[in-house]
Amino acid sequence: MRHLAIIAGGKGMRMGEAFPGLPKALIPVGGKPVLQHQLELARAAGVESVTVFAGHLSDKIAAFVGDGARFGLDIRVIVEETPLGNAGLLAASLDALPEQFFVLYGDVMAAVDLARMGAFHLDRGADFTTLVHPNDHPFDSDLIEADADDRVTAIRACPHPDGQHFANLVNAALYAVRRDALRPFQSAGGKLDFTKDVLAGLVARGAGVLAYRSSEYIKDMGAPARLARVEADWRAGKIRLGPAKPRAAVFLDRDGTLNVDRPFIARAADLELIAGAGAALRRLREAGFLLIVVTNQPVIARGEASWAGLADIHHKLEWELGKAGAFIDALYFCPHHPDAGFPGEVPELKIACDCRKPATGLIDQACRDFAIDRAASWMVGDSTRDVEMARRAGLRSVLVRTGNGGADGRYQVGADHVVLDIADAAELIAEAAMASVA
Repeated sequence: MRHLAIIAGGKGMRMGEAFPGLPKALIPVGGKPVLQHQLELARAAGVESVTVFAGHLSDKIAAFVGDGARFGLDIRVIVEETPLGNAGLLAASLDALPEQFFVLYGDVMAAVDLARMGAFHLDRGADFTTLVHPNDHPFDSDLIEADADDRVTAIRACPHPDGQHFANLVNAALYAVRRDALRPFQSAGGKLDFTKDVLAGLVARGAGVLAYRSSEYIKDMGAPARLARVEADWRAGKIRLGPAKPRAAVFLDRDGTLNVDRPFIARAADLELIAGAGAALRRLREAGFLLIVVTNQPVIARGEASWAGLADIHHKLEWELGKAGAFIDALYFCPHHPDAGFPGEVPELKIACDCRKPATGLIDQACRDFAIDRAASWMVGDSTRDVEMARRAGLRSVLVRTGNGGADGRYQVGADHVVLDIADAAELIAEAAMASVA
């Protein structure tokens, strides 16, 4: 994909006092305008041309980008005469856009592999692909629901009903678009919103809308507090373009490590976080780790829970972590069970597999998906099964005394460290990370 559309028409009321006379797209991050960061991101991914949809202070944006030659791009600015929302002007200007293109909001700081996202969109033949990621406040975010094939099935707009919980998949304001999929909106006229009108409208029409799940850096910096966070991330070296480098991860068992262990959990109502779990995950994230849950869930194979029921349990886990200001990057589970003889069991899942811990299939898949550096990564769990998996996968291991506390005795293997709970594990791992770079 060789074209990027940047939506830069907002007035930036929240930033006006700090940056008077400056459109949001020209507010600096790390000493240069966020728009410049976006153009450099696009150029690095092979994008050749850019359309900037501008409104407020459009003359300053046009003066900054010129014809794009100094950025190695062909840039055109289209000016919004009357406010049309974040999608109205683009929809009315489809004939000025190529068959396939990216869309990025002008107040978003991103370090995303656009080429990889574009390949996902094109290879899957999607009409519209939205980048989604977890955050630490899903309860007040617009959320995306997607099935196992990444097809978007619903938009859950904020505010959310009391007592409900959804998957922590936040719409990140970066899209890959097939132009003609937007034709139904071209003649609509008036204001259009990408989430409430375009994205929701395409899902309602049964279009091919996909969720592209990513842990890459992408944040809105269009409010003073958010800009401060992005600036802090820049200074800390968290925002860097270029090929992804292997990252360190902490793999986490679920039952007995993050949530209170029970004989088996078959309903979301049965899930209760261990005290301090959210704060522990925040500590690990501050230390720079990816956070990935790996869990055996034979309740599926034994017929004790449905696929939808297990998804609801995991949504509850994400929701409760979000309430504590924490989130996980991904969750991988094994639904199999090797032993037959359970009433209501699912025969095709009663198999010996390579994903049931202590086998390393879940770890292997996560390492492929996230480019994980095993030598710098850890496994935290409450059983000797978790410790044995860590040994086989080449991870350092921490055994917590909550849950089984290692009393299962299935494998004669010793953990690298034994601590009281997830909070102590997080502190140990964070301190070890700090020591390694000292």
